[in-house]
Amino acid sequence: MFVIRWFLRYHTFMENISKLSFPHFEKGSVWLVGAGPGDPGLLTLNAYHALQHADVIVHDALVAPEILALAGDQAQLEPMGKRGGKASPLQSDITARLIELVEQGHKVLRLKGGDPFVFGRGAEEALPILEAGYTVRIVPGVTAGVAGSAYAGVPVSDGKSNQVISFVTGHDKTGEVPAVNWQALAQSSPVIVFYMPMKHLNKIQEELRKGGRSDDELVCIVSKATTPDQQVCETTLVNCVTDAEKSNIKSPALLIVGPTVTFRQSLIGCFS
Repeated sequence: MFVIRWFLRYHTFMENISKLSFPHFEKGSVWLVGAGPGDPGLLTLNAYHALQHADVIVHDALVAPEILALAGDQAQLEPMGKRGGKASPLQSDITARLIELVEQGHKVLRLKGGDPFVFGRGAEEALPILEAGYTVRIVPGVTAGVAGSAYAGVPVSDGKSNQVISFVTGHDKTGEVPAVNWQALAQSSPVIVFYMPMKHLNKIQEELRKGGRSDDELVCIVSKATTPDQQVCETTLVNCVTDAEKSNIKSPALLIVGPTVTFRQSLIGCFS
């Protein structure tokens, strides 16, 4: 009976989707699509539509296999992701490949983890394609800084705790610590979410402490957020480097600093 009910619900769901109006995926165009942080359930319907209709899908390394499995039978998959510390294609190589494919008349899906415009270098890929005279459609995705925090039981904002959120990359495009005003960041933003912080976790901790953040402030490190392999390390600012090493927590990860981490123990059961 369970299988029958599931099938009927799925059939109804697909019927309802078929009634929706989606943008036409034209040949000789590129869709720059956010795949979300990992959980296939966080894909947008436009992203699913793109997966079903693309001729070629050029995807990041961190896009989950379960998401790639949603591609249409006609789709050719091309991995083109950059991973820290590993041999990776240059950004210029990725853009050149997208232009080459669109020149051949394909429906090209550039599938990026999270949201293309949140530390995703989406504009760097879109602008050269537009300058070459081809159409680009942007499909936003759920960004890891919001969804990954939520799946760890940590809201990025709360009416009583903060009215400001800062999203900060853990490294710039050269791989170095970002050149931000650390004192201003530490003092002005109650909640700070760092993307990919593990390489420079020591430096981030040091700068936040020098900027005035309390040693005993709660922080949360979330690895492989929203996936079945999600791992969470809740600790304090002064102990985060040591505890991260003890937990063997690895990239891809988020670092959440601020008062909303206190909600984790109450909300942890709400996300799965």
